[in-house]
Amino acid sequence: MLRTLVLNGSYEPLSTVSLRRAVVLVLQQKADVEHAHPGLRVRAASVDLPVPQVIRLRRYVKVPFRQRAPWSRRGVLVRDRHRCAYCGRKATTIDHVLPRSQGGQDTWLNTVAACSEDNHRKADRTPAQAGMRLLSQPFEPTPADALLLAVGAQEAGGLPDWLVPALPLARSAAPA
Repeated sequence: MLRTLVLNGSYEPLSTVSLRRAVVLVLQQKADVEHAHPGLRVRAASVDLPVPQVIRLRRYVKVPFRQRAPWSRRGVLVRDRHRCAYCGRKATTIDHVLPRSQGGQDTWLNTVAACSEDNHRKADRTPAQAGMRLLSQPFEPTPADALLLAVGAQEAGGLPDWLVPALPLARSAAPA
């Protein structure tokens, strides 16, 4: 399902919305298409517009300052690009670096994406106790980074260069 990044009138990321909601905002002239999916269009009897990947609200919306991105299992998988932190294969679950049974919490810095085989092998131990090594260190994305990751900003040709800041993903790709 396609998600669309919504920018405030000042070009700061606000949220992601469904393609349907993005088209409604554009048709109601509440937003402008800033970047579209190449080659895709929404067509109807009286409508023909590019499929929006990024829209910008025409008016500035005041939002409360959010210092931290909310933690979620999906967010951890997206942050780690669905790659296992132990072997690099496709991740289907998350793993607690410090297991919950040893006091580990559901936080950005204590969870990583993992394949079910490595998650089972590590079991109820720390990576050191299990003799496993993390390929990348977990990090806490900023709220803006989390939004950009959710719409695939790191994929080749994903979003325009002016929109994608230097995300911490470059640090996480380096071996620990």
